[in-house]
Amino acid sequence: MMKSRAKYHLGQVVRHRKLSFRGVVFDVDAIFSNTDEWYAAIPEDVRPNKDQPFYHLLAENDQSYYVAYVSEQNLVADYSGVPIDHPDLSDLFGPFCDGSYPLHFQLN
Repeated sequence: MMKSRAKYHLGQVVRHRKLSFRGVVFDVDAIFSNTDEWYAAIPEDVRPNKDQPFYHLLAENDQSYYVAYVSEQNLVADYSGVPIDHPDLSDLFGPFCDGSYPLHFQLN
């Protein structure tokens, strides 16, 4: 059964349940919308179901900054109050405020 609503919103800080990285949501796909090659590269025993929201994140870990594509089941909200330092944040969002980042533009 397909889930109809995303749990996390644009500008929200989240962290991966199992891996050591955090990020800011900048886009959401209602269901999986990446390549079959990307999906097949995930080990089968940890491969998420495609019928759930997937989030595009401006992500960071202790070593680098990058863009991540993560299933909803593998994310949790980050309430630490610690901002994300990703260098591309200011292209999309305003300053960190009350645990999230406000969008710089209006959505349709």
